[in-house]
Amino acid sequence: MLEDFIAKVRSSRSVRRFDESERIGADSLRGLAEAARQTPSAGNLQPLRYVLVSSANACERVFPCLGWAAYLKDWKGPEPGERPTGYFIICSEKDAAGMPQVDAGIVAQTVMLGASAAGLGACILGSVNREKLGEALDLPDGMDILFVVALGRPAEEVRLEELSKDGDVRYWRDAQGVHHVPKRTYDDVVVGEYFDEQEKENTG
Repeated sequence: MLEDFIAKVRSSRSVRRFDESERIGADSLRGLAEAARQTPSAGNLQPLRYVLVSSANACERVFPCLGWAAYLKDWKGPEPGERPTGYFIICSEKDAAGMPQVDAGIVAQTVMLGASAAGLGACILGSVNREKLGEALDLPDGMDILFVVALGRPAEEVRLEELSKDGDVRYWRDAQGVHHVPKRTYDDVVVGEYFDEQEKENTG
């Protein structure tokens, strides 16, 4: 049912604090890669490549290469004990044909939904020290790192809120540590509807 899918999308939020005592198994990461390889690709050129990380040692090498939550100025990222226990790193071949950035967006969202279905939390990170990460994982010279998806058992609550009238899109945390994310309303984002039963002129 479409309603079930909408609920799954709503529940698949960016999680930035994890229960580090619960490690992600290799099977979970391999399952996400299996889903990723079957996603649509511009021209079916399939330029993306993936690096799967779950060992504690490798996770420690990845973490310092990442930037977290730009809107939370006083928060430098998850503390020890609440850091990701796995990473799904999305790369492409250098100078790849097609639209690797578009493909990467599709894959990143697929990984987010897959993680949610598995009871995991995820966060897509574009703030990455790519050179440092490539060296930390000894990636081939021919790889460009596009995104890193951090994964783990969620250790925070994330709530969606209706965007306030002042239009402030910045997420925030309350005194209880609940993470609030403003979202535009349906009427804000749908600028035209053309239905047989009630056609509306597109005024956008």
